[in-house]
Amino acid sequence: MGDFGIGQPVPREEDPYLVRGAGRYVDDVKPPGELRAFVLRSPHSHARIRAIDTSNAKAMPGVALVLSGADPEIRKLGAQRPRHKRKRRDGTEGHVSPQPMLAQDHVRYIGDPVALIVAETLNQAKDAAEAIAVDYESLPAVTDLARAVEPGAPAVWPDCPDNQAFLHELGDKATAERAIAQADHVVRHRMVISRLTTNSMEPRGALGEYDARESRTTLRCTTQSPHMLRRILADDILKIPETALRVIAENVGGGFGMKGAFYPEYALVALAAKLLRRPVKWMSDRSEAILSDEHCRDNVSEAELALDKDGRFLALRVRSLGNLGAYHSSDRNAGPPTNNLGVLAGTYVLPAIHVEVTGTMTHTMLTGHYRGAGRPEAAYVLETMVDLAARELRIDPAELRRRNTIPADAMPYKTALVYTYDCGDFGKNLADCLQKSDYDNFETRRQASLARGKLRGIGVSNTVAATNSGLIEHAELRFDPSGTLTLAIGTHDHGQGHGTSFRQIIADRLGIGPEDVRFKYGDTDQVAIGTGTFGSRSTVAGGTALLTAADKIIAKGKKLAAHLMEAAEHDLVFERGTFTVAGTDKSVALAAVARAAFDLKNLPAGLEPGLYESGTFDGGARTFPNGCHVCEVEIDRETGEVEIVRYSAVEDVGHMINPLLVAGQMHGGIVQGIGQALLENIVYDSSGQLITGSFQDYCMPRADDLCAFDLGENEVPTKSNPLGVKGAGESGTVGGLSVSMNAVNDALARIGAPPVAMPATPERVWRAMQSANS
Repeated sequence: MGDFGIGQPVPREEDPYLVRGAGRYVDDVKPPGELRAFVLRSPHSHARIRAIDTSNAKAMPGVALVLSGADPEIRKLGAQRPRHKRKRRDGTEGHVSPQPMLAQDHVRYIGDPVALIVAETLNQAKDAAEAIAVDYESLPAVTDLARAVEPGAPAVWPDCPDNQAFLHELGDKATAERAIAQADHVVRHRMVISRLTTNSMEPRGALGEYDARESRTTLRCTTQSPHMLRRILADDILKIPETALRVIAENVGGGFGMKGAFYPEYALVALAAKLLRRPVKWMSDRSEAILSDEHCRDNVSEAELALDKDGRFLALRVRSLGNLGAYHSSDRNAGPPTNNLGVLAGTYVLPAIHVEVTGTMTHTMLTGHYRGAGRPEAAYVLETMVDLAARELRIDPAELRRRNTIPADAMPYKTALVYTYDCGDFGKNLADCLQKSDYDNFETRRQASLARGKLRGIGVSNTVAATNSGLIEHAELRFDPSGTLTLAIGTHDHGQGHGTSFRQIIADRLGIGPEDVRFKYGDTDQVAIGTGTFGSRSTVAGGTALLTAADKIIAKGKKLAAHLMEAAEHDLVFERGTFTVAGTDKSVALAAVARAAFDLKNLPAGLEPGLYESGTFDGGARTFPNGCHVCEVEIDRETGEVEIVRYSAVEDVGHMINPLLVAGQMHGGIVQGIGQALLENIVYDSSGQLITGSFQDYCMPRADDLCAFDLGENEVPTKSNPLGVKGAGESGTVGGLSVSMNAVNDALARIGAPPVAMPATPERVWRAMQSANS
């Protein structure tokens, strides 16, 4: 529809009110009588709680409630458990360790919740927390992933003495082993994938209100998945009907996966509000967030890539440790290291693959989903191995990739590991990006850098991701008697621009302008069902549900329009918001039909009044966004400082609803990949203390750490959903992490320096250069 249909680069509708500070976050809502909550957290990574005395805290001024893990109200609460059954290496049941809402008997990571204090003011709650006497018996701890599986390492749980919660295995082990044994070349490498935390712009928070008349709790919180959170909190924790709980999530200030989790504070706030019959709010501060928000990544992978004498890939074998943290309490922390292993097949013809992942317990904060959730890690392993093979075989890295790329005419292509790619032109991505990056003239730029005392390296990655599938999504379209439309949808908009892109779909399908569409999300009372926003699924799943509802609107509208124009229904054509009798000038607008739907005297016999329909989608098949990235870096030989100096990418995310939003998603995803590659790292010391507990020690990327990104697209629409979209939220990170690390290690390899692990900090890079010079 005009300049607001599918394919138009329309700015996000929420930007103006957000930049004016007019967003509505949890802390912006201040109901009368609000109390403030504070969570006392463990200062130990592992300790036994011998005793806890809260009596002095309860007597402090303004204190309304103090709860510890020993209180019956806490003991009555349930806990999450993994729904996916897993096995250990010996075939026995996998280790499961539910996390209580407040620690009971033991604490197992720095920041483990120990007590909840509720007071009239936050400072009063903090003062009371200092009056709580906890008698801890410190115990040995292990926070390093590799050390956790060594013999004699401290056990996180007595019933899992080797700290190995489960083994997850995929692929054809025998075929991969045989191919590796017979190969002309085998490249082996060990990779450490660092631990991160999200550091969202707005910290987590929750506000609980209890309505005694209805025996019902309303929880406002920072979640990406209101309906999923309601189910977990009602069914598993509070043990109440879902109808007794309403979850509202308005602006959440960035999620990136971390805010898709259930956290103990949400249950504690809901419980406290019910006990006190007053609103109770908890807000995290930045230091608390680094302790208590889900961490992510943290893998150690050992890989072997086998090639023949011509550089053709024969087999890949990967063995990984995945750090789960201190509790294996749900499918959250087991998900990223296991769910997206199919990405290890990449965009290449790779006949045999075998991978095993050991879910490992440590005395650290739980890990969970972060932009890409296993896809960037898998792509990093594969793309690193391709670069190492190119150096060992003395083949240009781009040529080695071209030689092994799955051809477009092979689609659909069944990989050796889980996925069947339905469509894509990986070779064109590579060719287009090499041209865009001026790859052939890199040597000229490298010599110019050398003349300035800088090393220059170039990295290439040609990757594929996979969006979520098989999870329900729901959309509702409701016309009111004035003819305007409300769209309510189960996905959550926390920066993706859904309010804009979904309105574009409506404009394209129904011919209704954005000014006549009210967009609602994030409230379980206003949307019947939903799953949420994560895994690049929202346009695939939510958009398809929306189309289903729109088609039902058209079908019912056509019946009423035919009645209004005294025409046969089959003679009507619907286009650009108008029903027209074919071959005539007789027409009626959809808005007029909607108004007429509420006028009983205008309705044909048997037609239900009103015009409102819903669409529900089962999630459908996976889609496979893919793309090629080329990155160039310069390294200061005196300091080891790395600078990103050129960056190009060509992405295929299927049919783009809004190219401007896609570009924004790509920019953000690339930055988060570069952030992990060069800067970000959660570090615990040998005693289990968190060293990177603030932004003084945890380094976040800033604008001046980056260069301009030159982005292109290669649209190959998928037929697995009616919009032809593949999902754009995570592809940038999938390519960005691997390509920036490849560029750094290419520069080092050119002077004979060993590769560095992420993050490629100046110190690590400088030490690598020194080892080359010694």
